[in-house]
Amino acid sequence: MSPISPTLVWYPVCPLERLQPERGAAALLGNRQVALFRTYDGAVHAIGNIDPFSGAAVLSRGIVGDRGGVPVVASPVYKQAFSLLDGRCLDDPDTSVPCFPVRISEGHVEVGLRVVDS
Repeated sequence: MSPISPTLVWYPVCPLERLQPERGAAALLGNRQVALFRTYDGAVHAIGNIDPFSGAAVLSRGIVGDRGGVPVVASPVYKQAFSLLDGRCLDDPDTSVPCFPVRISEGHVEVGLRVVDS
């Protein structure tokens, strides 16, 4: 029996120009809530939108910034900082949120989600 390997599926989200620098936006992709961020350097990042400390879907409303050269978003609830590069919480190393690949295709933001074929 061969192991099940997930397939990366790209979901269109929005035109790139709709993402304002240093502001978040939320998207529902399938059953996943994703928080999207465009930083001033033009990079686009996607992490899970659910704050693991409060359970609320609020990370897209957090404050975008930088901590030691790492782009972060601070949760609007308890203010923990999450890396936009890998989803890890910089204030609690045992906690993280999912991080998703992002690409720009013909001026539109697309987020990759791994799905398991059945």
